[in-house]
Amino acid sequence: MIKECDVAEEMFPSFLQKVEVVSEASRETCVALSDCLNLFTKQERVKNFKLEQEQEKNKILSEALETLATEHHELQQSLVKGSPPTSILSEDEFYDALSDSESEGSLSRLEAVTAHSFEEEGEHLGSRRHRMSEEKDCGGGDALSNGIKKHRTSLPSPMFSRNDFSIWSILRKCIGMELSKITMPVIFNEPLSFLQRLTEYMEHTYLIHKASSLSDPVERMQCVAAFAVSAVASQWERTGKPFNPLLGETYELVRDDLGFRLISEQVSHHPPISAFHAEGLNNDFIFHGSIYPKLKFWGKSVEAEPKGTITLELLEHNEAYTWTNPTCCVHNIIVGKLWIEQYGNVEIINHKTGDKCVLNFKPCGLFGKELHKVEGYIQDKSKKKLCALYGKWTECLYSVDPATFDAYKKNDKKNTEEKKNSKQMSTSEESDEMPMPDSESVFIIPGSVLLWRIAPRPPNSAQMYNFTSFAMVLNEVDKDMESVIPKTDCRLRPDIRAMENGEIDQASEEKKRLEEKQRAARKNRSKSEEDWKTRWFHQGPNPYNGAQDWIYSGSYWDRNYFNLPDIY
Repeated sequence: MIKECDVAEEMFPSFLQKVEVVSEASRETCVALSDCLNLFTKQERVKNFKLEQEQEKNKILSEALETLATEHHELQQSLVKGSPPTSILSEDEFYDALSDSESEGSLSRLEAVTAHSFEEEGEHLGSRRHRMSEEKDCGGGDALSNGIKKHRTSLPSPMFSRNDFSIWSILRKCIGMELSKITMPVIFNEPLSFLQRLTEYMEHTYLIHKASSLSDPVERMQCVAAFAVSAVASQWERTGKPFNPLLGETYELVRDDLGFRLISEQVSHHPPISAFHAEGLNNDFIFHGSIYPKLKFWGKSVEAEPKGTITLELLEHNEAYTWTNPTCCVHNIIVGKLWIEQYGNVEIINHKTGDKCVLNFKPCGLFGKELHKVEGYIQDKSKKKLCALYGKWTECLYSVDPATFDAYKKNDKKNTEEKKNSKQMSTSEESDEMPMPDSESVFIIPGSVLLWRIAPRPPNSAQMYNFTSFAMVLNEVDKDMESVIPKTDCRLRPDIRAMENGEIDQASEEKKRLEEKQRAARKNRSKSEEDWKTRWFHQGPNPYNGAQDWIYSGSYWDRNYFNLPDIY
C-alpha cells in the first residue's frame, strides 16, 4: 500500500502538468471560438444593418409607388364621376399618356356624331371590293412606284445605351401628378411612329394568302389564328416606345414581294386613335382596324390594352373575321431588366360560319412555366371542339386533335402537381423579375401540324432596337419615294429621322417643336370653332359586330394629295 502511494505521489506532478497543458489548450480554443463568435456576430450585425437599409429603401420606394398609383386611380375615378379639371384637359397638354375616363368620354362624343347607320355601312362595305380594283386601275402604276426596290438590312445608326438613364428618376419627381403631365425623354423611344408599329401586323401576310387558298373553313380559321398570334410576335424584347403619331399623320407601305399595300392615319388626338386599311394586291383580302391603347400604370409595370376591333375579310370566300389583340405588359419600368408579356383571351369569330377560335395568352405565373404560352380551341357555333391550338407567341403555333391535346394537358397537369409537391416554396408573392421558362422551345405533341414559326431576327437586331428584318425597312426612304408619298407620311417626321440617324439631341428638340406646333394648331382650331376633318377614314360601326370603328374612305392610291395639313 505504501509502495503504491509512493508511485502515485511520483505520478501526480506529471498528471498536474498534463492537466495544465490541457487546460491551456482549452483556454486557447475557447478564446479562438469566442473570437470567431464575435466576428460572426459582427458580420451578422453588418448584414442585418444592410438588410434593414435595403428594406427601408424598398419600403420608401413601395410607398412612393403606391402613392403614385393610388392618386392616379383616384383621379381616374373622379373624372368618371364628374368633369375633368381644366388643367388636365388643357390645350397645352400633349397626349403622351391619357386617363381612361378621358378616352372613354371622347369616344362617346365621337360616337354621337356618327352619320352612318349599320345598314348603310354594310352597303358601303360591299362596294369597297369594286373600289379596290378601280383604284388599282386609276393609280396602279404610281401606287406601286414608291421608290424602294431593294430593302435595307440595317439602320443608319445603332441605338444609344439606356443604361445611364433611369425611368424612376423621372417618375419619382411626378408623385401625385396626373400621368399626362409626365414627358418621357426621347432616349426611351424607338425610331418608328406608332403607325409604323401597327404595320408590323403585316409581317406574316403569307398566312392570309394561305388561308384564302384553302377550301376547308376550319383550316382557314387555323391560318387566321396563326396570323393573329404572329401579329404580336415582333413585340418581344421591343421595350422602346414608338413615337406618338401627330393628328393627321399618315403612313403607307407597299410590298410587292408580300402581296399587299397599306394606308394608316392618326384620326383622333384625344383619345389617340390610329386607323389602318390593308388590301391584297391580288384583290384576295382586306385587313383593317382602329386601335387606341388604354394605358394603366401599376407602379412597377405599365399595361397597354389595345382597344379596338381588327377585321380580316377573305373576299374569295365572302368571309369576315374579327378579334381584339391581347393585353401587353412591360415589367420592371423602375428597376431591373425590362421584359414584356402578353396575356388575356383573344376570340376570333368567323361571322359567316359562326365558328370561333378562343385563344388564351397565358400570364407567366410565379415560376415562369406559362411564359409566352398560347393555347385554345376552334369550335363550331354549337361549341363543339374542332381543333386545338398551342404554342408560344414568341416562337410558333401548332394544331392538333382536341382529344389528343386534352389527354396531354391532363398528364402535364399531373406531372406539374407532383413537381410542386416535391418542392418547398419559400414565398407566394409574385415578382416582377423576368422568370426563366422551363424550356425555350415548345414540346410538340405527336400528331401536331405546324401552322406558323417566327423568322429569326437579323444578327444586328440587338444593336437596332431589337427590330425584326421587317421592322428594319419601315422607315426607309429615298428621293423617288419622297416625290410620291404625301407630306404627312411619318417617314418625313424630322424627330424620328434624327433619332434613326443617331442624333438624339436633335431628335429631342424636333419632338418638342412638333408637339408645340400641334398644340398651337389645336388652339387655333378651338378659337375658330373649326373641327378637325380626317382625310382617308371616316367613323362608323364595324359592319360585322357593330363596334365603333374607323372605315377607309378610299381614293388614297389615286395620289391626288391636295390641301393636306402642315404638321411637320
